Amino acid sequence: MPARKDPDASANVPSFYGAELRYKRESAGLTLEQLAEGSFRGVPFLSQIEHGERRMPLDLARHVDGKLGTDGFFERRCEDARKARQSGHAEYFADVAEMEPYAETIEEWAPMLVPGLLQTPAYARALTRAAMPRALDSEVEEKVQARVARAQLFKGESPPAYWVVMDESLIRRPVVPAGGMVELLAHIANVVRTTRSILQIVPENAAAHPFMMGMAKVMTFVDAPPVVYTESLHSGQLIDFPALVKDYRRSYDLLRAVALSPEASLARIDAAAEDFRNGKHRD
Repeated sequence: MPARKDPDASANVPSFYGAELRYKRESAGLTLEQLAEGSFRGVPFLSQIEHGERRMPLDLARHVDGKLGTDGFFERRCEDARKARQSGHAEYFADVAEMEPYAETIEEWAPMLVPGLLQTPAYARALTRAAMPRALDSEVEEKVQARVARAQLFKGESPPAYWVVMDESLIRRPVVPAGGMVELLAHIANVVRTTRSILQIVPENAAAHPFMMGMAKVMTFVDAPPVVYTESLHSGQLIDFPALVKDYRRSYDLLRAVALSPEASLARIDAAAEDFRNGKHRD
């Protein structure tokens, strides 16, 4: 039997606290199964934390402190681990960026901006510069690269099943010059087709629907409960209260019912790209 490989506790903050969790657990004589008992998390999730691959969420930190008698140690330190993993993302988005690669499904409603997983560098740069007009070029590029790098999750061994519903205005609004819009729309269509994702467009003449008041991202996991992320201009909220998550998922189902079919939606993406290519788009 090969020797057990211990994680390098000096690699980063999550690795340090993961190694500490493992040490405390084994000192208490508990298996991963015993430590997970009574929490909302599974054994694979805890194992990834011990190896520094995932941040310990607050609810689990409180559970672990209670099980191991660590006097609030992990609850106090889980914030440090979160900050160590931001990597160019807004602080309020750091948790979401970390969760995305581990999701089983990601379902998004995008009423105002093309989702980050579908953005091109030019589109992301225009949005970032608009939000941070006084920022240094290096600061803008750090955020742009962090955003487009998130799409690497589609190249993983078991990428999330992705479903996105977008408002039609997003494929008509010229956020970047016409050539950049052609590139963006072609990129969206290519990602959807090559990853077997599902995209639906809510047409501009659609009737009232339950998500008229903001964006939402729903993520489900094999080893953890589902969560919902909502965002406004300078803040975001990660929701894990089961009843509220259920309400959001029901609303998302109703939203899909008012959207165009996936086939018609991709056709509308292609048509919008052709309009930009031929200079026929609306200003």
